[in-house]
Amino acid sequence: MSMPKSLLASAGMPVAGIPADAVLSREEAQALVEKVVTMSKADAINVSLTSNYTTNVRFAANQMSTAGAITNAQVVVQSSFGPRHAVVTTGDLGDESLRRAVEQSERLAKLSPDDPEAMPELGPQQYAKVNSWFESTASATAADRARVAQTALDPARKAGDLSAAGFLVAGGQCLAIGNQKGMFAYHRSTSTNYTLTVRTNDGTGSGWAAADHPDWSQVDFAAVSRRAIDKARLSRNPSAIEPGRYTVIFEPQAVGDLVQLIANYSDSRSADEGRSPFVKQGGGNKIGEKIVDSRVTLYSDPADSQLLATPFDGEGFPLARQTWIDSGVLKQLYYSRFWAKKQGKVATGAPSSIKMAGGSASIEEMIRTTERGILVTRLWYLREVDPRTILYTGLTRDGTFLIDNGKLTKSIRNLRFNESPLFMLNNLEMLGRTERLAGTEQGGDVVMPSIKVRDFNFTSLSEAV
Repeated sequence: MSMPKSLLASAGMPVAGIPADAVLSREEAQALVEKVVTMSKADAINVSLTSNYTTNVRFAANQMSTAGAITNAQVVVQSSFGPRHAVVTTGDLGDESLRRAVEQSERLAKLSPDDPEAMPELGPQQYAKVNSWFESTASATAADRARVAQTALDPARKAGDLSAAGFLVAGGQCLAIGNQKGMFAYHRSTSTNYTLTVRTNDGTGSGWAAADHPDWSQVDFAAVSRRAIDKARLSRNPSAIEPGRYTVIFEPQAVGDLVQLIANYSDSRSADEGRSPFVKQGGGNKIGEKIVDSRVTLYSDPADSQLLATPFDGEGFPLARQTWIDSGVLKQLYYSRFWAKKQGKVATGAPSSIKMAGGSASIEEMIRTTERGILVTRLWYLREVDPRTILYTGLTRDGTFLIDNGKLTKSIRNLRFNESPLFMLNNLEMLGRTERLAGTEQGGDVVMPSIKVRDFNFTSLSEAV
């Protein structure tokens, strides 16, 4: 699709990429944080700053529907008097507004009750260098985004029996945190996220695909569109099968839907207080014990080339590589600063990313080696059943297929499951290649492989497409 720049501009669509002043530089962010700090009369002050420029294109029913750009900035001020603290947020970066935010946070802090878990502000820190800013994304134009939409719209219109709906979001952002003790953290990043659902016009088939990367040039948009279209066609007129335990091949998105939930339960405090799946019978935790298949390694690393995550947490605490599960063995749990002090441990901070190491098997190879099983595109509507085992219930969605004698034979109706990622990873048969996920419940940066597992528990059928 080719649209003249004059037409784009007259429609109110940003023609160029990210404006030079839309995302604050390190120097600009630090100057603003230091300005707010000098306004403080409190015992301690912590200032968080976000600045972003986000562009988007949305389409549905084979038609472009919206396109635009959003510029946003926000300052969060936390003032503390001893163990009492309060937070005020403002979107106005003018001196008068910033001063009001500081003064209001101080008034509220004086009225607040003591926080028994309050921690002193951090001093200067060292952070890993993570380059998450890519000019290919920063320079992407409205015409570029329109061409992405056309990779789905053109073939869907041509087919005549398909309807495409998608959302492309791209832009840049920065996060900065600082205080009166000289701690200052800054991270700038770009992001590209494309999700697409294609439905058959008879209402029986649905296909979904997505991609995410900080670097626009690393996303094969046309391949994403083809995958969703192919899934929609293949999933037409699904058959019902008997629920039960099946060998299942999960595409990376479906793996992430379950496995990333492990991060929610990996804090040491919940284990120490007996509220975690990692509590050891009789007391203590399961660190050092084998909890899943020995081929499973799960870790967080801001500098990993597939993750490129923020190298500090919300307090400005530095984040490094943290291995949660190493060759099937629970290696560590994460410690907040407060809980580490209470337990006499080293603080780790809460992770900003999660990755499961992969293998070399292709999905085609997994299918060929499966006598009878199910291929799952993704999971949906997950809800917790038992936090002590990370047992969840949910549904398959947008492309679920039966495998017989090493071949995909037909599409099947969606199924409800009751399963835990820990149970699933104990039944591992094959590991595929890793992929950065675009649709995540956790948020943050997630990378997962495709996997093949046995005895996955499907409990009932679903009428939903």
